[in-house]
Amino acid sequence: MKPLPSLLPDDESNRVLMSRVHPTDWQNPEPVDRYNLLVIGAGTAGLVAAAGAAGLGAKVALVERGLMGGDCLNWGCVPSKAILRSSRIATLWVEAELFGFKALQPLEADFPRVMERMRRLRARLAAHDSAARFRDLGVDVFLGHARFTGSHSAEVEGRSLRFRKAVIATGAKPVIPPIPGLVESGCLTNETIFQLTKLPRRLLVIGGGPIGCELAQAFRRLGSELTLVEMGAQILPREDEDVSSLMQAVLQREGIDLRLRSTVQRVTSGPNEKQVRILQDGNEAIITVDAILAAAGRAPNVLDLNLEAAGVAYDERAGIHVDRALRTTNPDIYAAGDVCLKYQFTHAADAAARLVIRNALFPGHTQADSLIIPWCTYTDPEIAHAGVGEAEARRRDIPFDVYKRTFDSVDRAILDGEEIGFIKILTPKGRDRILGAIIVARHAGEMLNEITLAMNQGIGLGKLSHVIHPYPTQAAAIRQCADDYNRSRLTPWRKKILQAWFRWRRECIP
Repeated sequence: MKPLPSLLPDDESNRVLMSRVHPTDWQNPEPVDRYNLLVIGAGTAGLVAAAGAAGLGAKVALVERGLMGGDCLNWGCVPSKAILRSSRIATLWVEAELFGFKALQPLEADFPRVMERMRRLRARLAAHDSAARFRDLGVDVFLGHARFTGSHSAEVEGRSLRFRKAVIATGAKPVIPPIPGLVESGCLTNETIFQLTKLPRRLLVIGGGPIGCELAQAFRRLGSELTLVEMGAQILPREDEDVSSLMQAVLQREGIDLRLRSTVQRVTSGPNEKQVRILQDGNEAIITVDAILAAAGRAPNVLDLNLEAAGVAYDERAGIHVDRALRTTNPDIYAAGDVCLKYQFTHAADAAARLVIRNALFPGHTQADSLIIPWCTYTDPEIAHAGVGEAEARRRDIPFDVYKRTFDSVDRAILDGEEIGFIKILTPKGRDRILGAIIVARHAGEMLNEITLAMNQGIGLGKLSHVIHPYPTQAAAIRQCADDYNRSRLTPWRKKILQAWFRWRRECIP
C-alpha cells in the first residue's frame, strides 16, 4: 500500500491527524472467509454503518482509500465551522459599540493562528474516526482501493473480501467548472482551501450555494476583499426568495461584491495575480484577484469501483441508483451518503447508514423517504430547514398556510442585538400538521430541533402552543407562531358561538 502524501502544511497537528485517519504503518488484517457486511468508504455513512453493524455482533470489513472521516472531518464540516467561528469574532468586535463598549483599535485577524487552531481541533476530533478506534470496535479496517470483482466479492490491495451484504459509502468530490485557465490558475476547492497559511488579499468565489456563501462570508470577515460570482438571479438558489434576498443584503452590507446572473468566461494567470473575465447581463468585466475558490457543486465518487462487476447501476452525475430502501440494482448491495442521496449532509448520511444497517442485516425494509431530514446553512445568520418551503409546496400544488414571525418582534432577539431574520412555519390548509419550517437567525440550527421533533412525532403546530418556553429565549418565536395558528382557528362563526355561550353563562346562570 502506497502511503498518502502528507497534508499541508506539514505541522504537528496534521501529522497527528494523518496518524489517526491514515497511519502510514498500518497493516491490513487477514480477511475472514466471508463478512456479514462490507463497507466501502469511511466517511460519515461508512463509519456509522461499520460501527453500528459491529456493535450488533456482525463481522464487518471497512475499506478506505483516502482519509478516514471523509469529507466532514477533513475538508467539510469540521474545518469550515472552526474557521466560521473565528470569523464571527470580527463581527462581535464591530458590534461592540452597540453593546456599550469602545473599540480602542481595529481588530485584525491573525490568519495563520486561525488556521492553526482549525488544524489542532480537527486533529483532536479525528480520534473519533481513527483506524485504531474502529479496529478496537471489532471492525477489520483495510486501507487501500477497493474494487468489486463480482456480485459478492471485492479486492483491496491484493486481498479478496467476500461478503453477504455490502454498503457503498464513497461520498462525493468537488467539481471544478470547465472554464479555460481555471485549473491552470491553481484554483482552490473545499479540499484545498483549508491548507492555506496566508490570507488571500483578494479572493473570488465561483458559486453562490451554501459552501460558497459560508466561505465567502468567513474570508471577508477575516480580511479578504471578496467577490462572489453566481450564474443565477439569486444566491442560495434552492432557498425561498425571501431567504435569499435577506442573505444577499447581509453579504453586501459586509462588503462582498455580489455578481449575480454572471458567468466566468476565462482565467488568465500572471506571476502574482489572476485576471478573471466575467460576463454579467451581457457585459464583460475583468476582476483581478490573488486566489479563486471553485464552489460550484459536487459529484459522487462512483468511478474506479468496477461497479459493473457487482451489477450496480450508477450515473456519474446523480450517483448510485437506489430504491426507497437504499438498495442498489444488486439487492445485496446498498448505498448511503453523498454517493446516492439528494441531500448531501453529514446528518443525512448518518441517518441513511442507520437505515441501511436495519435493511441489510434484518428482515423487512425501512423506507428512506420516511426520514425527515433537517439541514442548516451556516452563514451568519444561519438558515435552518425541515420539510418543505413555500416554493416547493407551490411546485407540488400543496395548499398551505404560513405562520411567520420576524425576530425584531422577539424580546430576546432584541436584547441580544440579533434582530435580523425570521421563522416561517407551513401547515396544510385547514389541518394541524407541520409541512415544513425555515428559521433564519444567528442560532437557527440550534432552534430547529423542536420543530423537527414535532414533525417526526406527528405533533401539530397548534400543540406547540402548549409547550412552555423559558423567557426570554429566541425559540419563543416558535410558540408565537403556534399561538398565531390557534388564533387563526377562531373564525368569526366560532367567535360568535363563544360570545353567545359566555353571554348565556353571564345572564342565565346564577
